[in-house]
This record gives sequence, structure tokens and C-alpha cells, in this order.
Amino acid sequence: MTDVPPGNIECDAELDAVGLDCPMPLLKAKLELNRLASGAVLKVMASDPGSQRDFRSFAKLAGHALLHEEVEDGIYRYWLRKA
Repeated sequence: MTDVPPGNIECDAELDAVGLDCPMPLLKAKLELNRLASGAVLKVMASDPGSQRDFRSFAKLAGHALLHEEVEDGIYRYWLRKA
């Protein structure tokens, strides 16, 4: 993971997956990334604690850069740069 402060990350798209259980946040993020250009940044918000493991693994396997992740008040936020 590249840890870029979220205030320095310009997002091209946002996905609100709060309230969705595994694996839906990841599946919706994959669909959203498919429609974005290479190098675009997607911000994902999720409430499922399992999303941490999912997004870390997905970024590694798919070659995307997980720029930053954070959790606050039960909301997990991820910034992914499409490969």
C-alpha cells in the first residue's frame, strides 16, 4: 500500500457501499473500476470489516494501487488507483 494522505488524493469517482455485506463492496468496486480509465482514482466507502482484507488482496492481485485506507466510526474508506 502506498500511503498518501487522503487530502492530497483527487478522486475521479466515489462508491458508497455502506450497508452492503461481503462480497458486494468489492464487486461493486470492480464494476466501477472497469468503467474508469487507467490511472483514475476510485474512493470506496464501506461498513463491512471484511472489506479491509478484500480490498488489500484485490489491489495486490489486480495490480491496482491502494493509495490509502482509513476507518472512522465504523466506516472504511479506500482510495484505489486503477492499473
